[in-house]
Amino acid sequence: MKIQIINGPNLNLLGKREPEVYGKKSFDEYFQVLTEAFAQHEIIYFQSNSEGAIIDKIHEVGFDVDGIVLNAGAYTHTSLAIADAISAVSCPVIEVHISNVHAREAYRQHSYLAKNCLGVISGFGLESYRLAIQGLELN
Repeated sequence: MKIQIINGPNLNLLGKREPEVYGKKSFDEYFQVLTEAFAQHEIIYFQSNSEGAIIDKIHEVGFDVDGIVLNAGAYTHTSLAIADAISAVSCPVIEVHISNVHAREAYRQHSYLAKNCLGVISGFGLESYRLAIQGLELN
């Protein structure tokens, strides 16, 4: 399988940003662990703080990869444009969150993306990405 991971705003600061919520490991460190655990798959990583760049990446890969693992960060709760991009492509998308968004502020408990995704995984730390890849394997 070819799997695209897309991380949204502020996720480039993992390991530094609010470690009590998001942990102490950078995504680059975790990505190495993830690619070793799923060596049978081609896993590609992209991160942007820009909504437009995330949409462009979904359009670019959404017809060619076997699945997208998307952590859109705060755009999850605000972006109809990313939701529309997900619905426009043919590959399945799994929405992931490192923290349990349903145990946080009320505004984080709504996702504009979820209805267009195969599933949503939330609250398992960085392991949410591993669970998402396993979900794509089952699809």
